Formats: sequence, C-alpha cells, structure tokens
Amino acid sequence: MKISAKGQCLCGAVSVTGQVEQKVGVCHCSMCRQWVGGPFLAVDAGTELTVTGEQNVERFSSSDWAERAFCKKCGSALFYRLKQNNQHIVSAGLFEVSSDFTLDHQIFIDEKPHYYSFANQTHNMTGAEVFAQYAPKE
Repeated sequence: MKISAKGQCLCGAVSVTGQVEQKVGVCHCSMCRQWVGGPFLAVDAGTELTVTGEQNVERFSSSDWAERAFCKKCGSALFYRLKQNNQHIVSAGLFEVSSDFTLDHQIFIDEKPHYYSFANQTHNMTGAEVFAQYAPKE
C-alpha cells in the first residue's frame, strides 16, 4: 500500500514528495554501504517523485542501470533511480518517522557484514536473486 509522503534532506535544500510504499527495504550491497556508510534503508516511490530544489541535487551514475542522488549542500543521500523505468528508491531517513512504515525486506543479504543485523523478520534476497527477479528481460 502506498501513502503520500514528503521528506527533505538534512539542510532542507532538497525536498521530495510522492506516493511511497509503506514497506521499508534494506540494501546491504557494497555500493550502498559505501554511499551511506551502512545499510541503505529505503522506500519505493515509483516513477512519479517530485523533487524540489533540483539545483542542489547531484546525480552520480553508479552503474549502467542506475544513478544515485545526493544533496550538494549537506551530502544527504536522496535516492537511487533505475534508469530503464525511472523508478525511485528513496532514502527512508528523509521522511518524518512514521508508524505507517514497516521494515519488510532485505536485499543483497549475502553481502551484509557480520557486525550488524536487524531483529525484524523480513523477506531476504541474495544479490543473485535480486538480479534474477528485477533484471531487464532480453
């Protein structure tokens, strides 16, 4: 189920508004961990995300299929965008803490370091399972 949500970066220079999934996912891939300094907790905002303060957004093409965006002023991680379909996976930390969100799934669980873990029972997928499910069909 989706809810209307508005969030902003740490300094407030960038805000995002859209319909987001209530299910929070965690990515443990090495790129996400390098990007945010730990696991990336995010919600799916689909293709209709409104970004205000676009002049403060820096985009980095991290692979052939995706880009990552962050605030130029404060460095807050904003979103991961799939280039093929314009799907935005938005940092859950941008939004006010809400009881509407539930930690639901973890991806790249096979890349998760041993020094942390979440107590929640979640659906877990390895990197190979993620690519098998979401990679473009040829």
